[in-house]
Amino acid sequence: MKFTIKKELLFDALLKVSKALSTKNLIPVLGGIKFELKKKKLILTASDNDITIQTVIESISEDEFKIESEGSIIIQGKYILDIVRKLPDKYINIEVIDELKILIYTENSEFNLNGISESEYPNVGLEESKKKIDISAGVLKNIVSQTAFATSNEESKPVLTGINFNIVGDILECNSTDSYRLARKVVKLDKVSDEAYNIVIPSHNLLEFVKIVGEDEDIVELHIFNNKILFKKDNLKFESRLINGTYPNTSNLLPEDSLLIVSTNLNDFYNVIDRVSILTSDKEKNIVTLETNGNILVLKSSSVEIGRVEEKMNIIKNNEEDIKISFSAKYMMEALKSFSTENVNLHFVGDVKPILIKSSEDESLTQLVLPIRTY
Repeated sequence: MKFTIKKELLFDALLKVSKALSTKNLIPVLGGIKFELKKKKLILTASDNDITIQTVIESISEDEFKIESEGSIIIQGKYILDIVRKLPDKYINIEVIDELKILIYTENSEFNLNGISESEYPNVGLEESKKKIDISAGVLKNIVSQTAFATSNEESKPVLTGINFNIVGDILECNSTDSYRLARKVVKLDKVSDEAYNIVIPSHNLLEFVKIVGEDEDIVELHIFNNKILFKKDNLKFESRLINGTYPNTSNLLPEDSLLIVSTNLNDFYNVIDRVSILTSDKEKNIVTLETNGNILVLKSSSVEIGRVEEKMNIIKNNEEDIKISFSAKYMMEALKSFSTENVNLHFVGDVKPILIKSSEDESLTQLVLPIRTY
């Protein structure tokens, strides 16, 4: 195997696949990146058994990528990434000598690395389904940013550590919950899906994927299988395991009727909660109490050790009802951050019932925060 490649081309591809490198090193070969050099392309693959990432560099011009001889080898990911990152040259040469010796050189630098035989690398299929689902990269990034924060960190409830993708016809409904809050995003797909899907994707894996693909309007293909999902965009393939188990039916958490709807400016409301939460302590779960008095909203918090704070702001209500309710400032602020609209509507059902957050400007997104009893 021997080739010359533009540094930025190789580094960009290495950065993408390195997201899948195993850090635990239970299987040493999974700390490596598989290099497969074929006639007109270089295929790079990395996997940690949870996610697998593969990207292809096409040899379109010899000015960017020149292939002299084909072959394949596993190169330790940490070292190849550091070497390519720190070399100042425009072009990098990589050559395999004596089957497992790797020579990486430029005009003034030379590195010799020990490689691993490709026969030791696990079989990575990255197969595609005949029934794919298309979604734009920008829409997928929005879905993840508006729901991932509400997933659970507790491994004792593995199904809640993922985002639930529920596809029926041309509607994709995404839910995430940690039992104390719920984030729901509903998206209309361009095409009707032949099959219905109800899967749970680890939120950490989705966050890694959207970091790689960016937020353009290019299409991402979803290939769904029983225990895994493959995302494909251009020359990139990203495969993730699915979480086994039945996701809870979150629809019955969403109240249908409201006792009171309060409309407020999103930034103003967020900033008031942010200030009021300064005097809350972690052991008290950042509890903030909200109270309406006519068209005035009062937010307050207190701590025996620290002190108390109270702030008021003007609001618009849909009726004369008043409400007093307490909630986690952290959860409310994270829910508010998911909206990109100017105003939000807070739907109250009662002082011990969930608070629903919506926006008339973006009806596809719903956030729910459970109240906290303070008595």
